[in-house]
Amino acid sequence: MNCVNLTCGISHELDKYLFPVLYSILIIISIPVNCISLYISCGQVKKKNELGIYLLSLTLADLLYTLTLPLWIYYAQNGDDWKLSENFCMIAAFLKHLNYYTSAGFLTCISLDRYIAVVYPLRFHYLRTRRFALLISALVWGFEIMSNYQILKHKETTTKINRTLCYDTYPLENWQAWFNFYRICVGYAIPLVIMVFCYQRIYQAVKHNQATQESDKKKISYLLLSIIITFILCFTPYHVVLLMRSISEPCNCDFAKIMFAPYRITTALTSFNCIADPILYCFVSENGRTDMWSLFKSGCSESQTDEHRSQMVPLSTSHRCLEKQEICLSLNAAHCPSKTG
Repeated sequence: MNCVNLTCGISHELDKYLFPVLYSILIIISIPVNCISLYISCGQVKKKNELGIYLLSLTLADLLYTLTLPLWIYYAQNGDDWKLSENFCMIAAFLKHLNYYTSAGFLTCISLDRYIAVVYPLRFHYLRTRRFALLISALVWGFEIMSNYQILKHKETTTKINRTLCYDTYPLENWQAWFNFYRICVGYAIPLVIMVFCYQRIYQAVKHNQATQESDKKKISYLLLSIIITFILCFTPYHVVLLMRSISEPCNCDFAKIMFAPYRITTALTSFNCIADPILYCFVSENGRTDMWSLFKSGCSESQTDEHRSQMVPLSTSHRCLEKQEICLSLNAAHCPSKTG
């Protein structure tokens, strides 16, 4: 059934008040925070830390999304009436959804890297090199660009009741519903399952290791929990609503009217991802704080840190090893030692 020309008469007043205020605040916070995160991640790359490459990609995705926010502010101020060219709509919609799923992809990469480093510290070293991280990062970018290519293939602006909508239509079109099923499964559910599995195994590995101090165990458990909770809070409500819309809304105006407010509110919630990522993965770590302090003191000069200091990206704990088992407990070390103490 073709419902492209079906109009539901939905009021867009919510967007006029919600998005301009929220997105303006996010721009003010996100740009400086992510620029600092970019500096920190570049420093980690120079230190031959493969995590820096994933953090760098994560930050670039957040910055690209932040740069589209002025377009969405203008759109919302006009009552969801797109007055710019269709190409701008296409680019803004593409970068918006690209950010959602590249963020999930690189968080998954970071989770798997930490899982291998902590649970299998003496194995799979070839999976924790900068060359491998560069390859995986390129694959993630390529995969997500191809996955969201559908947005570039379809006409992105739709005129209904003297209003030109950008990407989101009410009710959903059939191609959007099927595309959403794919994104929910591949872009959200699979990364979430992998992250929960990795952090559960990391927590268990550290919990049962008597060489780790109780204070360090608490730091690890709190940060692991905050990472999972942040991902769930930012993306779960949106994808639950998206699933409900995709199942029941195509060509159904009554359901579209019911789901409009929850959809727009949860869409706004996902935007906090662009400031949550750098805070969780850089600023909570000792090296991240050290690099920020160095940045404030010396401007753009390279951060000088003691090579004996524990590597603290992204999870903060002491760098300890069991003498006999040689299990590296630091979740943030670029490289675990290969010699017994």
